Amino acid sequence: MTVRFHQRRVQAASSSTRDSRIAFGALFVCAWSGNQFSPLLIMYRDVDHYSAAMVTAFLGIYIVGLVPALIVSGAASDHIGRRAPMAFAVCAGILGSALLACGDFGQGVILIGRMFAGISVGTAMAVGTTWLKELSRAPFDPTADDGAGARRASLAFTLGSALGALVAGGIAQWAPWPHVLPFVLHTLVAIPFLWWLRSATETVRGGNNQSLRSALRVTSVRHRRFIRVVVVYCPWLFVACGLSYGYQPVLLADAAGGLGLAYATLLNVTALISGALIQPAAKHLDTVLSARGILVALLLLVVGLAIMIVAVAVEDLLAGVLASVVLGVGFGIGLVSGLLEVQRLAPPHELAKLTGIFYAVAYTGFAMPTLLAALTPPFTTVQLLIVLIGLLMASFTFVLNGSRKHLPPRN
Repeated sequence: MTVRFHQRRVQAASSSTRDSRIAFGALFVCAWSGNQFSPLLIMYRDVDHYSAAMVTAFLGIYIVGLVPALIVSGAASDHIGRRAPMAFAVCAGILGSALLACGDFGQGVILIGRMFAGISVGTAMAVGTTWLKELSRAPFDPTADDGAGARRASLAFTLGSALGALVAGGIAQWAPWPHVLPFVLHTLVAIPFLWWLRSATETVRGGNNQSLRSALRVTSVRHRRFIRVVVVYCPWLFVACGLSYGYQPVLLADAAGGLGLAYATLLNVTALISGALIQPAAKHLDTVLSARGILVALLLLVVGLAIMIVAVAVEDLLAGVLASVVLGVGFGIGLVSGLLEVQRLAPPHELAKLTGIFYAVAYTGFAMPTLLAALTPPFTTVQLLIVLIGLLMASFTFVLNGSRKHLPPRN
């Protein structure tokens, strides 16, 4: 009897590990699809001779697909389950890569491909993050601690983003067919997950009779902690990403010379790997009694922007790398802290929806390079970055005050 019980426990643990790996991997390949384009911006500008405005549009159109997917997919997955939306996310990423590989047919194809990449990442971030959270607790994984789901999800996202940038940027700098090969490789890696997802454990029962309006309702979004703390700080996460590896490589392209693509890739991977490495430690900063993790993240972003100002002002490539390290660490701590906040605030039936809203608000910060480019001139980049530091400090003060007044529920 005891032996059989032990065997059942081992089998359950093995199944749980497999399911978590499938969900982790699906989120990983979707993040890959979204970020593989970032280090290629210099190639599209210098080799294909697209204007700076069009290159910025290639970067920004991603949000047009991502934000609606973030908001809608969470509600859909609460209604029909997690597996189908995640399979859709993987399919959207594959389609996006296929279109980007056909970019020689014109800028319209590239724009549509980027939109599908956004849909892929948006769906995966809302649904995959929630799915990993559910698979990282009882009854699926009773040995996992409370922060395991948030750490696994943020790690899948950052590692997938980093590898996507590393592969695409490395190919663009040194390998043949740089307009096609990165996207073909992503497709080959992503396709097997369509098969593996079929057998992954479903964590919710679909088929309820809620109306669409009811399914989209998220009462926890009105919690003062979410409004006064999470909403105020979370756009800065992707401001940091956008500036670190979306804008800084363009500003330092002349200093990098013929290695501009390699340098862009280095900044991208450096920021994301730094963010991934700090995430296991980020849990120890989190506490329900304050917003300590978030506040530390904001201070690190201030330091990172200050270093970036130095890098841009004197065209120092090493300072640019250091700025990416600091901004990446701030991003990693902030992402884990934010997901833990969301998981405390949302009841189980709203977790996917509130996660989607969190990411939707956070991703508005990714438009910052486009805004800065539009304001340069009449202002200089250094002047605008100094203004951003002032706004960051104002956000820090607001979050500090809000976190003292509005504590999250103790789940």
